[in-house]
Amino acid sequence: MATSSIEWTEMTWNPTTGCDKVSAGCKFCYAEVMSRRLHAMGLQKYKNNFDISLHEKALETPYSWKKPRVVFVNSMSDLFHPKVPFSFIQKVFTVMNECPTHTFQVLTKRANILADYSKELTWSSNIWMGVSVENEKVIDRIDLLSKTEAQVKFLSLEPLLGPLSNLKLDKIDWVIVGGESGYKARPIDKEWVTEIHEQCIEAKVPFFFKQWGGKNKKKSGRILDGKTYNEMPKILAAV
Repeated sequence: MATSSIEWTEMTWNPTTGCDKVSAGCKFCYAEVMSRRLHAMGLQKYKNNFDISLHEKALETPYSWKKPRVVFVNSMSDLFHPKVPFSFIQKVFTVMNECPTHTFQVLTKRANILADYSKELTWSSNIWMGVSVENEKVIDRIDLLSKTEAQVKFLSLEPLLGPLSNLKLDKIDWVIVGGESGYKARPIDKEWVTEIHEQCIEAKVPFFFKQWGGKNKKKSGRILDGKTYNEMPKILAAV
């Protein structure tokens, strides 16, 4: 586990590591770059570099947390990668089910596998399930997420690579938007962000603007029209 600089969470927990590219949003994957660095440093957990690896020992960690935490699950992987056995996904869910004081945020690009497994998993209210949607080509991930039994559903529209004009938000509880960061970051258009924000207002869905991104994301900041948007799902905001 590790505290996180990601604006919409508090810490990360990685019972699996490793992944591979499935769509345009993966092109400059931060997790792949970080994994290579940790592998070069000799960290045992990253001995397989960015190949899918399961970490049974990590399953014990959440039971040791005394205070409630907001946790991004698998920031260095995708829990619904086809190489992650369903039996291991079940183990991860059991941990989350048995640690109800913590909020677990799970994010995937493999919405088809998520949909296939959904009915076989136990969706306690502390599990937030999200899908990444970077452009119109993968917007079907939203429909697949909407059909799951997850009690809290969210979208990570990051890195936002194009307009998303017709988002189906009727079953969505939270929307995160962010531009790509890094030396080769692809540009984000303010109109894309504004249009998404307007759709969230219309649908009464909490909106979180993470960053403009670019080569220097700190300098670019995360202010939209003079305001910082840190809205969260009502289930957490009420706590």
